[in-house]
Amino acid sequence: MEDQEILDLIAIPDTMNQGFTLLVKKYQGRLYQQIRRMVTDHDDTDDVLQLVFIKAWKNVDSFRKESKLYTWLCRIAINESITFINNRKKRVFVSTDDISSGVTPRADESPDLNGDVIQQKLVKALSLLPEKQRAVFNLKYFEEMPYEDIASITGTSVGALKASYHHAVQKIEKFLNDD
Repeated sequence: MEDQEILDLIAIPDTMNQGFTLLVKKYQGRLYQQIRRMVTDHDDTDDVLQLVFIKAWKNVDSFRKESKLYTWLCRIAINESITFINNRKKRVFVSTDDISSGVTPRADESPDLNGDVIQQKLVKALSLLPEKQRAVFNLKYFEEMPYEDIASITGTSVGALKASYHHAVQKIEKFLNDD
């Protein structure tokens, strides 16, 4: 179903629930993957995804249709992921032994990882990137999203995004080569 058809259903009180159910079904998988690459833990990802859809439900009337529906949802997902990560940093105590040894909590505990060493290393490398840089890398590399769409999601210029992506790639390559 096209986005406009879903939005039309959501706009009518009698079909609002049906329209929102279709929106969730259409985008939950892609948004889950986007959030998972930032948050890394399945349960935390589910929590953030739920927050994304709650925020979308509350604010769907303010969606101005200046961007694609997925772009709008993705922006909410990235903002919620960053908020979650920042809140978790405030709550989680990591021992100095973990920091000095470079251990990143939960990065390789993912039930979706198939045990592939390179994939585990990539997850660890991604977890070490700053949140916004990680979001840019995920959108460009995994989602293959054009810089213009990423710019509308992040509110950042295309030039800055290209630089951010380049720096993320360098950091990931360095981590993989050093490891």
